[in-house]
Amino acid sequence: MAIELLCRKIGMTRLYSEDGQSWAVTVLEAGPNPVVQKKTAEVDGYSALQLGFGTRRPKGVSKAMKGHYQKANLAPLRKLKESRVGTEDAAKYEVGQVIRADLFAQGQIVDVIGTSKGRGTAGVIKRHNFKIHTEGHGTHEFFRHGGSIGSNSSPGKVIKGLGMPGRDGNVRTTTRNVLVAKVDAERNLIFIRGSVPGHPNAFVRVRPAVASR
Repeated sequence: MAIELLCRKIGMTRLYSEDGQSWAVTVLEAGPNPVVQKKTAEVDGYSALQLGFGTRRPKGVSKAMKGHYQKANLAPLRKLKESRVGTEDAAKYEVGQVIRADLFAQGQIVDVIGTSKGRGTAGVIKRHNFKIHTEGHGTHEFFRHGGSIGSNSSPGKVIKGLGMPGRDGNVRTTTRNVLVAKVDAERNLIFIRGSVPGHPNAFVRVRPAVASR
């Protein structure tokens, strides 16, 4: 269990490593993330920190949420997410304290959690990377279709989990074991090597890798 820092995906660029290699990196705006609420095992049954990110107009916030922010002496925030942490880690932070990009260090391995880009309704070629059929395998006039979906059993049935056309993307996705190429503490930016889920301006969460290589 570790803090999952809320970040905004800005876009991609390139950095050069110490040995001159060109790296494609994703730039994340890492907060700042104020601590809005602390939850403890004695009161709530578990230990966690509720972090916020961004700003929003008070007009668009309910009275209950306005009171929630006022308890922490904070203005309304765009995003709220809980991070499950241990009791010792939670004791290091107080309500209103701000967590920034320097929570992570250059060279650290992290996981990035976000929502993948939605591709709409897609066929099996695009959605499941099926091959385009020629003749045979139950395919006749339509060579981008899935072909026969029967299992050649009696009574015939469709096998559970069979790849079918449907909605592609727009699901929670975790990119594991990616490298923090650079941390710019002054501008509150984290540079992640490679790509991360989501479109530009999407919100993602960054945490220390759960199972690093």
